[in-house]
Amino acid sequence: MSLYQLTSYSMASTFITPSNNPPNESLKHWLALSQVNLSGNKLLNFFEHHSELKTLFGLSETQLQSYGFRKGLANRLEKVDWQKVEQDLTWFDSNKKQLIPINSTDYPALLKQINGAPPLLFCYGDKALLNQHQIAIVGSRNPSPQGKDNAREFAQVLAQAGAVITSGMALGIDGYAHQAAVNYQLATIAVMGTGLDRIYPARHKQLAEQIIEKGALISDFPLGTGVRASNFPTRNRIITGMSLGTLVVEAAVKSGSLISARLASEQGREVFAIPGSIHNPLARGCHQLIKQGAKLVETAEEIIEELQALALWQLESQTDQSDKTQAVNFELDADYQSLLEQIDYDVTSIEQIIQRTGLEIAVVSHMLLLLELNNHIDSVAGGYQRK
Repeated sequence: MSLYQLTSYSMASTFITPSNNPPNESLKHWLALSQVNLSGNKLLNFFEHHSELKTLFGLSETQLQSYGFRKGLANRLEKVDWQKVEQDLTWFDSNKKQLIPINSTDYPALLKQINGAPPLLFCYGDKALLNQHQIAIVGSRNPSPQGKDNAREFAQVLAQAGAVITSGMALGIDGYAHQAAVNYQLATIAVMGTGLDRIYPARHKQLAEQIIEKGALISDFPLGTGVRASNFPTRNRIITGMSLGTLVVEAAVKSGSLISARLASEQGREVFAIPGSIHNPLARGCHQLIKQGAKLVETAEEIIEELQALALWQLESQTDQSDKTQAVNFELDADYQSLLEQIDYDVTSIEQIIQRTGLEIAVVSHMLLLLELNNHIDSVAGGYQRK
């Protein structure tokens, strides 16, 4: 089954927009929350006990800390600028402009799994793309001619195979990857380092408008947020967190692209790198990643092949979240059988599994997910255990 076939499934979801939910207390409280820095993961813990966000605003400091929130949240909630909330409501002037909370089924399933998942996302475009299979493409802001060609070619082939191309709309590799998808009227997601009412860089204004037609702009920053250098490394966690894997096309040894690759690895996602000439300084970052365990790729087809197993897992987890024992229906090959034999009937930590198998953490994580989905193991506190 190709990535195109996998992404052809439709997924039911609910969302907050003015047309379905005219400006109301729920939307206002989410907009208020966008002004406050807090953990989306801890917010999910709060929703296990409460159904409405407005309850959060009435809790005492002690009560908030009981849900794991950091000290001082009550004070920050009291200082919310409600006048700005009213102003922000006017931004939602079409069905394409949406706010997606972390407890919504529209929220990207993969992103919800990472540490530091944002509590909400602003979306301008097709929100359904957020839960389709995404490939992140990142690289230098000043690529070589070959780097430009590689970004365009890989993005085109991956998008035609059914993957959504996700990047940061920066100059260079990001822009070429987005443009390649747009040129073929294929889906692409741009994760912004500003509020969605600001377009940066300004020369990508037309590209942003094209992306909105078939894809989506995404940001976790409040409306009105301008350009700040610190925002861009932060937004990278969303690019990699929503994606099955991250492809680094060209990168210097010290670059934001290598930060993205590190984030992807920490999130248990695949990292791919295109090799280049030893005389090209923009190839050295990719070579360093390959030395550290990233997969060397020469064609987009290699990426598609590597990611199909994880794409199958994501499809199953999204289409039937209430039944995690539903199998993807695959037979254990020798590699999976060997991994299974390293898991005890008592709790086995992931560190023990990695040590016993000698495999990279990203590989082990993917294989464990499929073993769990097919009812061979259970995920328990402290690790996994064999059934």
